[in-house]
Amino acid sequence: MTLQGHEDYIHCLCLREQQRECVSGSEDGSVRLWDLRTGSQTHKIEVYKYEECARPQYGKWISCVATDSDWMVCGGGPMLSLWHLRSVTPTTIFPLQESQQQVMFYQDMILSAGQAPLINHCQINGDLRAQIPCSPSAIYSLSINEGSQENKVLTAAGSSCKIDVFTNFRYRAFS
Repeated sequence: MTLQGHEDYIHCLCLREQQRECVSGSEDGSVRLWDLRTGSQTHKIEVYKYEECARPQYGKWISCVATDSDWMVCGGGPMLSLWHLRSVTPTTIFPLQESQQQVMFYQDMILSAGQAPLINHCQINGDLRAQIPCSPSAIYSLSINEGSQENKVLTAAGSSCKIDVFTNFRYRAFS
């Protein structure tokens, strides 16, 4: 099966396993939801067309996407924003000026990083809870070890030869 519809290259993917959907974000400015049972596109969201999300000076590309149940967070050229997927509407615009390259849901927060040496801890309502300094001037990868409750670790990497390790998500333990 091949999922076709984007008009430019694809930056990011995530799965909605319970819904059997794949979500893709592209240089063409769209986020698309795909039914993995049939291969058909179920929704096309052009984030840059929503005035509250648009940032024409950065472009329309989507570089990061994450889902949690009926919610999706995405960003890139447009502002990082939280979307309700059943109504396909943006509910929260996050106050982050830099383009975001990575995003994930974690407990009751959204973690994101991108074109700044910071990991952003945001609440679902849009409040910025913390910005944690990192070694790279831009961050392209975030990962959490979900396998161990006792030894949760967040790692960040990007425009640096170092990988930052956070044993407490509020400060860098080492690089």
